Amino acid sequence: MKRIAIFASGSGSNAEKIGEYFAERSDVQVTLILTNNPKAGVIQRARKLHIPVVVFDRTIFYETDKILDLLTNSKIDLIVLAGFMMLIPAKLVEAFPERMINIHPALLPKFGGKGMYGSFVHEAVVASKEKESGITIHFVNQHYDEGNIIFQTSCEILETDSPDDVADKIHLLEHKHFPKVIDEVLSGLN
Repeated sequence: MKRIAIFASGSGSNAEKIGEYFAERSDVQVTLILTNNPKAGVIQRARKLHIPVVVFDRTIFYETDKILDLLTNSKIDLIVLAGFMMLIPAKLVEAFPERMINIHPALLPKFGGKGMYGSFVHEAVVASKEKESGITIHFVNQHYDEGNIIFQTSCEILETDSPDDVADKIHLLEHKHFPKVIDEVLSGLN
């Protein structure tokens, strides 16, 4: 059985879609959801799906091996970042090479990097008068949004679209494609 750990900091809609996608599978399990935000909506979504949640703080994440040990002891095959706002420590990236993926709400390399997340991305897309945006699913390295791209898909941005309109379009793409791409990445793992 392949085991997934999901890191999320916010509402957790992508984590929920991933959990639902794999819920009836006997060959894949969402084993853990980890969050750095004790008030994150992902916690309630995880409980609804009966997925254990681990809440941690900055000190535990960056200054100890507790998270690495937890992932190793849980025999995690793939780490999925689904709206996780912290830069991944080098020791975690090194322990899970090409086994940690992230979703970004834009077509990288545009609108990526530190500070480019959530509504900030959609505001920048609208301000730049882009004709399209989309999602990028990529492997994680030690820099924000710079890992090798696994998958991209786009949607049209209208001149009348607000950042909220763009966010709605992006969420539809995320929910449709992220679980399937995770499944494809898992099938390529030994």
